[in-house]
Amino acid sequence: MPPPVVRRATRKDIGDIVDFNKAMALETEIISLDSKILAPGVEEIFKDPTHGFYIVCEVEETVRACLMITYEWSDWRNGLFWWIQSVYVQKEYRELGLYKQMYEFVKTLTDRSKNVVGIRLYVDHDNTKAQNVYTKLGMTKSNYQLFEYNKLKGKK
Repeated sequence: MPPPVVRRATRKDIGDIVDFNKAMALETEIISLDSKILAPGVEEIFKDPTHGFYIVCEVEETVRACLMITYEWSDWRNGLFWWIQSVYVQKEYRELGLYKQMYEFVKTLTDRSKNVVGIRLYVDHDNTKAQNVYTKLGMTKSNYQLFEYNKLKGKK
């Protein structure tokens, strides 16, 4: 396999990102996402970059993986945390280091930015495979638990 190419996503990647998000939701939560909601949600990142940005990983000029970065302001640290979300690697390209390549790309961007103080992500407590990957890349488990109010939960 030729070396993967990691880059910031552009509008031309929206179709792949939508497809990856649909596949991820079905695989991880058995949820069928509505493209009429999802596609404009993905497009919004490109319309308003204050929401975040996407990273994609290409193999042989075809996008095979992606992730999204969103922002959290930390008053305690006077800087931003970047949250990694919506991680997806096509099944046949898993365990080949594509996520690692994307993470290293994001980490390099973080290290070069004066106002970004760290990277965070959340992972299902049963997803030990992903947790092992994150640990191998140098991430550590935080002492926070995630709580949420989701007004859309249960609505179809």
